[in-house]
Order: sequence, then structure tokens, then C-alpha cells
Amino acid sequence: MGVGKTTIGELVAQKLYRSFIDIDKEIEQEFGMSTTEIFTIHGEKVFRDRERELIQSYCEQQKLKIISIGGGAFMQPEVREACLANCTVLYLDVSWEEWKERLDILIENRPVLQNRSIEEIEQLFHERQGAYSLNNSTLMVDDQSAEEIADHIVESLKHAWDLYEPH
Repeated sequence: MGVGKTTIGELVAQKLYRSFIDIDKEIEQEFGMSTTEIFTIHGEKVFRDRERELIQSYCEQQKLKIISIGGGAFMQPEVREACLANCTVLYLDVSWEEWKERLDILIENRPVLQNRSIEEIEQLFHERQGAYSLNNSTLMVDDQSAEEIADHIVESLKHAWDLYEPH
């Protein structure tokens, strides 16, 4: 949450000539309202159910896409299983200290952070680390620009494709 998945995902997709899908934006368009409004009006369960359905659907497609999923999505076992079974899962890791600096801009648009103390937010941050550690590759993003991170991801993917391409 708030690590720059959308910005970085868009850059990676552009550099690899792929489509980019932001699951949160897809849901917002479908409901015609922001994530915060969906949480308030329909509840988190409705949002999470639709999120899971969309992610599972995209994961089952054979088309090469770059998909950004929200920080809470990966907490759902069904989402983790679908992603890990069908996709290359990249975890953009950020330190608590770096992430805490972004809180002012994050709280407004992240319903799971609203009405929580800094201690509760830190606990949520650390609780999610266990689920996030289940991935194909972790990239620490502290002190790097979105462009640098995207370039690193693209080069890593190209290298992996060269190594594992059937000959």
C-alpha cells in the first residue's frame, strides 16, 4: 500500500509493451466511485469479494499483462494462491521509516488506514509483511525513483526470460 505499484506498474508495462491493469481503478470504474466510498457505502466485504473475483479472472488469462493489486488483496489466501500459481509476483518492499513518511498522502485514499492510530497503522504494516513475503521476487524500493525501479524490474524480467526460454 502506497509503495508506488501503479506508477511503477505503468512504467514497466510501457517498457515491455504490455497492458497495465490496476485492480483498484477497475473496481472504482465499475462502481462509479472511489475505494473509500465503496468501503463506506457497500462495505469492505463487497469490495474484497469483487477484488478477488477480478484478480482471479486476470490471473487465469494467458495474455501477458502487468497487474497491480491493492495492499489488502494479497492478504486473501485465494488471491495469493491464484497469483503465485499463474503469475510472476513481484513484491515492492519499503521500510517502515520510508513508508511512514508517505502517511499524510496515503490516509486520505486508503480506507483501511482511516481512523487508526499510528501504532495501529504500524501494526498493520508489519502484519502484512508475512503474506507479502510469499512472492517470486522482492525488490527494496527505499531511496529509488519509480523509473529506476521500473528499469530494474524490466531488466530482471528480460534476464529471466532469456534464461528460461525453451531452446
